[in-house]
Amino acid sequence: MKRCVLPVLFAVALSGLHPWAQPPGPPEHGVQLSTLDAAVKPCEDFFEYANGGWLKANRIPAQYPSWDASWEVYERNMALLKTIMEGAARDTSSPRGSARRLAGDFFASGMDEGAIEKAGMGPLASRIQHIQGVSSPRDLAAELGRLHLEGIDAGFAFGVGIDDKASDRTIAKLEQSGLGLPDRDYYTKDDAPSKLIRAQYLQHVARMFQLMGDPASQAAMNAQTVMTMETRLAKASMTAVEKRDPPSVYHKMTREQIAKEAPGFDWAAYFTAVGLPPAETALVVRQPSFLREFALMAQTLPPARWRAYLRWHLIHGTARYLSAPFVMETFGFYSKTLSGVEELRPRWQRVLSATEGAMGEAVGQLYVEKAFSPEAKGKALDLVKNLQAALRERIIHLDWMTETTKEKALAKLGTFIIKIGYPDRWRDYSTLEITRGPYVLNALAANAFESRRNLAKLGKPVDRTEWLMNAEEVNAYYEPLTNEICFPAGILQPPFFDPQADDASNYGATGATIGHEMTHGFDDEGSQYDASGNLRDWWTPQDRKAYAERQAIMVKQYDAYMALPDQAINGKLTLGENIADLGGLTIAFAALEHVLADKPAAQTPGGFTPQQRFFLAYAQSWRTLQRPEALRVQLNTDPHSPPRFRVLGPLADLPEFQKAFGCASGCPMVRPPAQRPTIW
Repeated sequence: MKRCVLPVLFAVALSGLHPWAQPPGPPEHGVQLSTLDAAVKPCEDFFEYANGGWLKANRIPAQYPSWDASWEVYERNMALLKTIMEGAARDTSSPRGSARRLAGDFFASGMDEGAIEKAGMGPLASRIQHIQGVSSPRDLAAELGRLHLEGIDAGFAFGVGIDDKASDRTIAKLEQSGLGLPDRDYYTKDDAPSKLIRAQYLQHVARMFQLMGDPASQAAMNAQTVMTMETRLAKASMTAVEKRDPPSVYHKMTREQIAKEAPGFDWAAYFTAVGLPPAETALVVRQPSFLREFALMAQTLPPARWRAYLRWHLIHGTARYLSAPFVMETFGFYSKTLSGVEELRPRWQRVLSATEGAMGEAVGQLYVEKAFSPEAKGKALDLVKNLQAALRERIIHLDWMTETTKEKALAKLGTFIIKIGYPDRWRDYSTLEITRGPYVLNALAANAFESRRNLAKLGKPVDRTEWLMNAEEVNAYYEPLTNEICFPAGILQPPFFDPQADDASNYGATGATIGHEMTHGFDDEGSQYDASGNLRDWWTPQDRKAYAERQAIMVKQYDAYMALPDQAINGKLTLGENIADLGGLTIAFAALEHVLADKPAAQTPGGFTPQQRFFLAYAQSWRTLQRPEALRVQLNTDPHSPPRFRVLGPLADLPEFQKAFGCASGCPMVRPPAQRPTIW
């Protein structure tokens, strides 16, 4: 599944004017002239030209790993939600089970700092006792089932989703997981930064065991046990690049086949504990070799090691809901060490983010009542329809694709499900039990509610009206299994989408995002799913070969970009997003040209032509300051290229950009024709 156009590492929000921000001036609708740096030539470095003024005037807040346009929008959204949540927390008269009552009670429990500090890790006592009772492989299976049901990541991952090869039904799925570091490569790479992170991680895990009451020597031994076990799991895991090939992560097996493929683990006991209905006899296994290694570990490692491993993952998964020592220790490693963040966010921000995670559609329902009008939804839908028509026209006139494949591509495009703003029907949380009691228990209850809600989908038709993203999120996605594109109300806000801005600005900022998500339906992964969402090769061999040749050019292009002095972008990992960036820009520009052709010539704001404003708006949507630590995490784990290269890369491939700004051959923003991955 493809998601995220705007990478957001943490959910944050502040209120009032920041001391590091520019004083507010008259609102700029569309392209913001104040962010330009006229000292930079647009054909030399368009990212700096479009954003240099902003880059000089801003710095990264101490609580953040980065600062960009998406954070600006997110702050405004969250400031509004803060007011809403505080009102809901004061309101105890709303009906139990209503969105307002549930969100208010959850928020109130998280804001009760006194009770949280007094309780410490006491609310987890019964769960710790369960873990300490693990003395056999069968006990391990049952305990993992209980932990997974409550959203605790350990050993492997279990979930429910659409069947890749039968997109009209849901199916249970098993895949690799169970690591405390961001990716398997953190355990396997021998470079100096990776070794340092592993040493710091080991110290962090030991300190967490001490906070749980273990003596220092025992805590150190337990931390080493965790590191050893996670390293085995990491070495058995597929790389991020390998996981991007859909056929290689689809293996449908019966329960009996899984038990035979991965012996040593009591799968029957696990499925009972996690709540898998007996009628569900087949599952999709993403990585069979990983499950084999896990099952071997389950069979051969002493129970004491598993108890240490499970205790770690329980506390790791719940630390942010506990008392200050657990919160600060977790912040120290995962935010400060890994991402360079200097300060912990205020409690209300963290609790509001947790409330979103627990009951996102309840929060979204309250948000859209205040922040997204039917008129804005209609204008956004018009934008989507225009881009859909532009992509259709581009496909028809492709010179490298045969008519056979074009026909199927056009059918897929014509069946896109388009979701704008918010769901037509909100999720029902009325059976979720939330109290004003322990914060951590509310979080676990919300996780269990979501697990059971997903389990209840098994055996039923796929609900194609369901949203996979909350309405308040500053993000967007394409989902190949349902062939849908989704643009929540949270991202359809200035500067990305502004009803008062000129067409060029909206098409450059939001139109390119819409085109990006549409193009995901035809990128290296999405192109392997047909119009119904089934994993099926619908391309002719000739067309697949021609497409692969163009992809190879793009991989080489991005492999050459050095994002850090010692680390380049991974062109294979970021291939799908890079294809979507280039495709999105191409389609959005074509749609804008069509719109402009039907309108009389108008005076261009700021002295720029509409074509220039289109590219300026796009580049300004990616204005970003990023800590080097956070950038390194992104390069290691994220399929998106860093923001600077999401501007420099695709624009250097676009003749339309070079014509708009009069860039001559030989300029840095002009790649030679033979090196351009012309696709859409």
